[in-house]
Amino acid sequence: MRGPIALKAKRFVDIVAASAVIAVTLPITAVVALAIKATSRGPVFFVQSRVGQFEQPFDLLKFRTMRIDADDGEHRAYQERLLAGEAEAGTDDGIYKLDDPRVTRVGSFLRRYSIDELPQMINVVKGEMSLVGPRPALQWEVDLFSDRHRLRARAVPGCSGLWQVSGRNLMSSLEMLDLDVEYVETFSFWRDLQILVKTPMAILRGDGAR
Repeated sequence: MRGPIALKAKRFVDIVAASAVIAVTLPITAVVALAIKATSRGPVFFVQSRVGQFEQPFDLLKFRTMRIDADDGEHRAYQERLLAGEAEAGTDDGIYKLDDPRVTRVGSFLRRYSIDELPQMINVVKGEMSLVGPRPALQWEVDLFSDRHRLRARAVPGCSGLWQVSGRNLMSSLEMLDLDVEYVETFSFWRDLQILVKTPMAILRGDGAR
């Protein structure tokens, strides 16, 4: 299923599924909020401006997993080298590693099972994100993308996506961007469903950690 009908079906699934997840995980949300407040200083939620469809900004929601005084300078510099093809990806690539000193102990657990991303269901209900789509990038990342990689902005960004279920910890940033563009260019409703089915197993394997 492709075209406008597929997009309407995709949006219907997004609203129904995200609303159900919000309702079902309310007890988890309460426990996570208490754990974050009890173990580190700062707010429960982390709000960050990301680039959405057609490169329009929106506020991404997550549970806070880092110290509030965390400096992302080293991480950003490494990411810039990755996007420029000047560094090799690996399990300690600065995006997914769980022993990042900026991450709290509770945050490490939340990232390991992608629990920190549960608040993004609110973004999905609002239409700022989809259950499946390209990863919502930061503006400085988009500024470094090639023209071809900027084609990924044709789609609504997603909580999961093609590269997330394709062994993402073993891929370079450029390979991930290539898969995002492939997703946009070959979008179908049925492929979205296939990605959704594969997502829980990817999370259990730890591929969802970041």
